[in-house]
Amino acid sequence: MQIEVECYAGYRDEETPRSLRVGGRRLEVLKVLDRWLAPSHRYFKVQTGDGGIWIIRHDTQRDAWELTFFKNT
Repeated sequence: MQIEVECYAGYRDEETPRSLRVGGRRLEVLKVLDRWLAPSHRYFKVQTGDGGIWIIRHDTQRDAWELTFFKNT
């Protein structure tokens, strides 16, 4: 599922998710719980303000974000 992600680019120019937009809802990212790299994707496990845990990935070649996992706590 494609989603919109607002990011912060730090001094090393690495994108860090700050909020997600899913189905018209904007969710603030409270915490990045984990992150890892694959050859053509960047993955982030984040917790949002509504208590949800999300794993999102950034396709660096297409510059597109996708939802890969969601759990409502």
